[in-house]
Amino acid sequence: MNGELLAVFDYLERERGISREVLIEAVESSLLSAAKKGAEQAKNLIVKIDQETGAVRAFCDMLVVENVASKDEEISLEEARKTRPDAGLGDTVRVEIVVRDLGRIAAQSAKQVIIQRIREAEHKIVYNEYKDRVGDILTAVVRRYERGNVIFDLGKAEAVLPSKEQCPRESYGVGRRYKVYVSEVREGSKGPEIIVSRSHDELLRKLFELEVPEIGEGSVQIRGIARDPGYRAKMAVSSTSEKVDPVGACVGMRGARVKDVVHELNGERVDIIRWSEDPVVFLTNALSPARPREIRILEEGKAEIIVDDDQFALAVGKKGQGIRLVSKLTGWTVDIKKAGDMAREEEEAKVPVRELAGLTAKVIAVLEENGYATLGDIRKAGKAALLELPGIGEKTAEKIVHAVADFRLPAEEPPAEAVGAPAADATDAAASGEAETPAADAAGAESGEAEPAPAGEPGEAAGGAGLCEIEDTEAEDGSEGAGEEKGGPTVETGA
Repeated sequence: MNGELLAVFDYLERERGISREVLIEAVESSLLSAAKKGAEQAKNLIVKIDQETGAVRAFCDMLVVENVASKDEEISLEEARKTRPDAGLGDTVRVEIVVRDLGRIAAQSAKQVIIQRIREAEHKIVYNEYKDRVGDILTAVVRRYERGNVIFDLGKAEAVLPSKEQCPRESYGVGRRYKVYVSEVREGSKGPEIIVSRSHDELLRKLFELEVPEIGEGSVQIRGIARDPGYRAKMAVSSTSEKVDPVGACVGMRGARVKDVVHELNGERVDIIRWSEDPVVFLTNALSPARPREIRILEEGKAEIIVDDDQFALAVGKKGQGIRLVSKLTGWTVDIKKAGDMAREEEEAKVPVRELAGLTAKVIAVLEENGYATLGDIRKAGKAALLELPGIGEKTAEKIVHAVADFRLPAEEPPAEAVGAPAADATDAAASGEAETPAADAAGAESGEAEPAPAGEPGEAAGGAGLCEIEDTEAEDGSEGAGEEKGGPTVETGA
């Protein structure tokens, strides 16, 4: 029995990683529970296991008295001195007792206690191992699905990928390997719960740290990340050394490094841009491949971006994806406007108040006397300022504000001789082979495809920002790769 017990200890310590001390404590507790049902001295009972021999011994602490009233707690002086010769009245003597054979119920109880203690020890080992790995990435294998959650096998434990942490474009096949970001480790009722993520922004950071040694060395720093998981991401980088190009380091030779990251993210497009302390330059770079006409800093953390009408769809992106990522990456609240709309607003701001419909001569006179002679003056003032004017109440102020907001300049009509000219021009252009394809350009802008970069060195800035598109092509064999339409990486650099 003793040899078998030591063999079990060795096996559990080797295979489960549970220390011998924990195992011995668990067995002692279980045997104590069972021995109390089989020993006459059930109180103050102690069970000890010899770590060297595996021998199990039971002891009981008893009080030395002259006349024994309770055999479970007291012992006579004569009996006590057989165990400890120097014992005296009032002393406590630890006496070894013999426990008769355990019954079936007691043995089953001991078994349950041992199993429970071993399970608790395993849970504690797993929790201690993974609690310090929050913020790391692990390679895990998909095992099964449970109520929309994906269960990953980490080897010694299982991790849960909740539905809210999954990428919308990914399907997790059983048996496939994925890199996951450990977002949380907590103790649950059934053991430690390891929560992982595939949509966390930090997953992108960790993947680049694995691929780009310059980041680990500190010469390249990741300044910000913004992701629309499964679709597109923007990452701002900088360098602490003039000799290291941060964008080039993250891209790698022929785009090898960024391609590995894109492959791990199942085709999620990654835009790598150069970080700058100048907010105008940083915003310009973040907007790439769109090229802004002007960036106005309204206040700290708030900017207004003006783009040409043909660049608006490219800058905003599908369902506002592009401008949303720019705002998240830079930390600035961004308002983007078309240049045509801005020009019209400036013209409307010059319109005299007298041209507003629905206002009485008295109201117009009050506005002009107080310095509100144009629509622009009223727009800057707002409703609160109008309420302070004499004779302007709540309803009148609302009426003025609505009239200004609804005012539109009449659209200019083309000259009569110009009617039909575009068709002729288009015919001549097509005949000479110089016809443009605005429909195709608009389609490319709507889909978020980048325009070709101007001729020059790769990554050369044009108007404050440039574009260098990494294509999956090899010059030697001429084979074509994924390209932009298959989620190929895009690398954007700025001045």
